[in-house]
Amino acid sequence: MATTAFSVVLKEIEESRESIAQALITGGAKDYSEYRSMCGEIRGLSVAHSYITDLVRKMEQNDDE
Repeated sequence: MATTAFSVVLKEIEESRESIAQALITGGAKDYSEYRSMCGEIRGLSVAHSYITDLVRKMEQNDDE
């Protein structure tokens, strides 16, 4: 995938997801509520990543037709 707005956004999502995961691994959540919030952020970022990659794939397929 060439550098596009999509690739920039996907990279940002991946970096955010990794940052939150690292915080969880190192005990960054101060309580269970914050832990759940951080897990929810990771889940939301993962869903957004999936939607964008699906959209890019569909757009590339349409370009091939």
